[in-house]
Amino acid sequence: MKSLILLAVTVFIGGCTLGTSSEIKRAEKMLSGFHCNKIESTQMSYSSIVSYHQHALAASHQKAEAYVKSYKAGEELFDLPLTDIIEQQYAVYQAACQSLGGIVATTNE
Repeated sequence: MKSLILLAVTVFIGGCTLGTSSEIKRAEKMLSGFHCNKIESTQMSYSSIVSYHQHALAASHQKAEAYVKSYKAGEELFDLPLTDIIEQQYAVYQAACQSLGGIVATTNE
């Protein structure tokens, strides 16, 4: 009986690990799509709104990288799947890129 319980726990933990691993790989693939093309900061005139969008662009990318790194280290920061969190950060990134006049590179998932 003890060996059956031990086997069940081992299979369960192994399944969770494999599920988390594939989720991290998918999140890393999504993270590689964070590209904003056709913007040159040297050609932009300074304004508070441009500064805001530049900050949002950098911050969303940094947050997404930090979340992936945390999940790799075994820390689950949220009750949401990692891919949902990365999608939310990508939406912020994409909006900031478009506001700066950039073109977001499309990714095929």
